[in-house]
Amino acid sequence: MGAAESLSLRQSLPGPVCFVFGGGGSLGAVQVGMMQALSEQMIAPDLVIGTSVGSLNGAFVAQDPKGATNRLSHIWSRITREQVFPGGILSQARTLQHSKTHLFPNSGLAKLIDEFLGAGATFEELELPCAAVTTEIETASPHVLKTGPLQSALLASTAIPGIFPPIERDGRAFYDGGVVSNVPLRQALDMGARSLVVLDCNFPGHELPEPESLPEVILFTAMVTMRSQAQHEAPLVASHVPVVYIPGPTAHRISPLNFEHTQHLIERSYDAARPFLDNLKIEGPGLYGPSS
Repeated sequence: MGAAESLSLRQSLPGPVCFVFGGGGSLGAVQVGMMQALSEQMIAPDLVIGTSVGSLNGAFVAQDPKGATNRLSHIWSRITREQVFPGGILSQARTLQHSKTHLFPNSGLAKLIDEFLGAGATFEELELPCAAVTTEIETASPHVLKTGPLQSALLASTAIPGIFPPIERDGRAFYDGGVVSNVPLRQALDMGARSLVVLDCNFPGHELPEPESLPEVILFTAMVTMRSQAQHEAPLVASHVPVVYIPGPTAHRISPLNFEHTQHLIERSYDAARPFLDNLKIEGPGLYGPSS
């Protein structure tokens, strides 16, 4: 596609354009491939919102919109399971015995946030308006964080129940936003977006593999629950604004806690997104692409 056609595609999206990053643990690598395809089409965000790992990727985009795709590609190629989920079985048992609520400390994730976004970084220092979606424990409802320290907001948005500890901030306790809003479409509208570009980790457009073990049953159940939220909200939001739902790669039996397949996910995601964007035409409000 030529430059003029690429620009016309971007211009056909009413501004502000919001990139909506869904949650999915290590499946967040999928979003890097999607961003590579979007960059080729010269589609960039004016606003950014994310849930869980999507809040991390989104913060990188908001901090450095032009260089984020390359930076994230390098970062994802370096991340290991041990960095994010430190300690073996005995360490997990000790953490659970002490905390009663979770298996891993969030110290490894906090270190990664400080290393790549800067210690003490705040939302106000980002180049683009950015928000991280969490679940407020007391009300069991979505809560959007978009001011103040980045680290605590991102740790709250990624605080998977049972995996990481809840985060206390501003007198409230928070868990991972994926519990109630894994793909924060309505929250993007509340930020003032007039077009949404959705980067969903959970293999949108493809059926999930049938589970063959107890861990896969648990994962399947979680992913179906997260998909249902997006399936319900996407058509409703799309009745008001264009919603470009980037298709994902074919679904694989990959745990969101497994970081051994990130490069494969990036490549396959790019391969799925590129032809979709090549043929995309925006004609007003509507849902463009899959919502599940």
